[in-house]
Amino acid sequence: MSQNPYAVGLDQNPANYVPLSPLSFLERSAFIYPKRTSLIQGARQYTWKESYDRCRQLASALKNRGIGKNDTVAVMLPNSAPMFECHFGVPMIGAVLNTLNTRLDAEAIAFMLAHGEAKVLITDPEFSAIIKGALALLEGPKPIVIDTLDPEFTGGEALGEKDYEAFIAEGDPDFVWSLPENEWDAIALNYTSGTTGNPKGVVHHHRGAYLNSASNIISWGMPPHSVYLWTLPMFHCNGWCFPWTLAANAGTSVCLRKVDPALIFGLIKEHKVSHMCGAPIRYGMMINAPAALKEGITHQVNGLIAGAAPPAAIIEGAEQMGFNITHVYGLTETYGPASVCAKHPEWDKLPIDLRAARNGRQGVRYHMQEAIAVLDPVSLEPVPWDGETMGEIMFRGNLVMKGYLKNPKATDEAFVGWFHTGDLAVVHSDGYVKIKDRSKDVIISGGENISSLEVEDVLYRHPAVIAAAVVAKPDEKWGEVPAAFIELKDGMQTSEAEIIEHCRAHLARFKVPKQVVFGELPKTSTGKIQKYVLRQHANSALAIE
Repeated sequence: MSQNPYAVGLDQNPANYVPLSPLSFLERSAFIYPKRTSLIQGARQYTWKESYDRCRQLASALKNRGIGKNDTVAVMLPNSAPMFECHFGVPMIGAVLNTLNTRLDAEAIAFMLAHGEAKVLITDPEFSAIIKGALALLEGPKPIVIDTLDPEFTGGEALGEKDYEAFIAEGDPDFVWSLPENEWDAIALNYTSGTTGNPKGVVHHHRGAYLNSASNIISWGMPPHSVYLWTLPMFHCNGWCFPWTLAANAGTSVCLRKVDPALIFGLIKEHKVSHMCGAPIRYGMMINAPAALKEGITHQVNGLIAGAAPPAAIIEGAEQMGFNITHVYGLTETYGPASVCAKHPEWDKLPIDLRAARNGRQGVRYHMQEAIAVLDPVSLEPVPWDGETMGEIMFRGNLVMKGYLKNPKATDEAFVGWFHTGDLAVVHSDGYVKIKDRSKDVIISGGENISSLEVEDVLYRHPAVIAAAVVAKPDEKWGEVPAAFIELKDGMQTSEAEIIEHCRAHLARFKVPKQVVFGELPKTSTGKIQKYVLRQHANSALAIE
C-alpha cells in the first residue's frame, strides 16, 4: 500500500500549531487597544493594558505561593474586577479556576473546596459568614484565603491573611506566562446546582472555552467594543464564557454587584450598554419595573436570554420594551450556550405574539458546536420533525465538557454516544428544537403527559403574574396533577379561582392546575426557579430525587 503523501513531512510543529486558549484574547486586546476601557466597577475604570498587567500580577503572585499547573483556585466573588481577572490570571499558570455560587450554604461550599482540593480561596466580606462556616467544616488542609475589599460594600469581615490588592502587588506586571501545553488541559471547574446530594464537578478545557467565547460573538453578531452589563453572575458557568468573549471583542465590562432595576436602567443609560444576559426572571423584573426607569434609553440594547425556557410572554414584553432578544440554550456541561434560536428576517413581519413564539425556541447548534439532536434516549434514533414527538436533547462536539471530576460513573452515563442533557424536546419542521420539559418535570396525569412549561407559559400571560412554576402534586385518582406556584407583581392581587379560570380559557381541562399557591418563589442566584423546593411543598415523589 502506498504511503499517504499528506502524512509525510507535514507534522505539527510550533510554526503551524498553537494550542487554543482564550488567554490569547487578553494579550491581543491589551496590545492593540491598550487605552480602551476594559472594565467599569462603580467609580473605578481599567484599560485593557491595566487589566492585562493586573492579571499577570495575579498569576505571578499565585506562582510565588507555590500554585501551579492543575492546582485549583476557588473564588467566591460578586461581579467585580477581581472576579474578571481571575478568569485570566489563574489559568496563566496552568491552575484551574473554580467559581463558587454565592448563594450556596456553608456545607455545600465546604464540599466543593474539599472535592476540588482548592489551594487558594479568593472571597469577599459579603460572604464571610458562609465562608467562615465552610472553612470550619473542612477536615483536611485549608486553602490560603485572600479577601477582596470593595468600597461599594460595607459589612462582613476579612478572613484572609491579605487583601487582594496587596496580594497582587506582590506579583510582577511583566510576568512571562505561556499558553497551555495541551488545549485539552483544564481551565475551569464548575459545580452543577445539585438539588439533593453532592453536586457534580464539571471540568472545562481551554479549547472549549476558546471556541465558545468566539461562538458568543458570531452567534450574537457582537460588533467590536461592545459594552456588556454583568446582570449574569460571572460564577455561573464562567459567565457563559463572556469574560473571555469580551477580551476577544475588546469590549467593556460594566460590573453590577446587585441586580436591581434602578441600577440596571441607570447603567444602561450612563454607559450606553449594548449587550446583557440573563434568565427570564431577570427580564421579567425589568419589564415590570416603573416606566420612569426606562425613559431615556435611546440606543439598541441586545439581550441574551437563557437559564430556563423563556415564556413567550417574557420575550414579547422585552421586545415591547425595545430590547432585541435572542434565546440561547445550554448547560454547565456545554460551557453555557451551545444552541441559539437563529433569527430569520421574515419573522419580523409576524405579529409580536407569533414572533415571540418563534424566537422562544432553543433553535439550532452554536457555530462551534458540532451537533445538537433530539433523539430517543434508548435507541438514539432521531425523532420526526413533526413538532409533537418528544425525545431527549443531546449534544456532540467541542463545546462539551471533559467530564465530571472524580466521577467516572456519572461521566460514562452522560456520554453514551452523545452528551445526554435530560431535557425533553420536539423538533419543528424547520429543524429548530423546542424544549418541552426536563424529563423529571413532565407531569403524568391519568396516563397523559403534561408539559409544565406549557402551563407556565399560560400563567405568565396573566397580568398579575411576575413568576410562575408548575410541578406535579400526588393525586389518588389521577396519579399526579399540576400544582401552580405563583409570585405576583408588586401591588397586584388575584385569586386561585381567577388563575384557574384563566388557565381553563387557554388549556385542555386535564392540564389546568388543581392547586394554586401564592408567594415569593425560591430562586437560584441566576434567577432560575428552584422547582425541587416546590416539589417538596407539593409532596411530589420527585422531591427526593
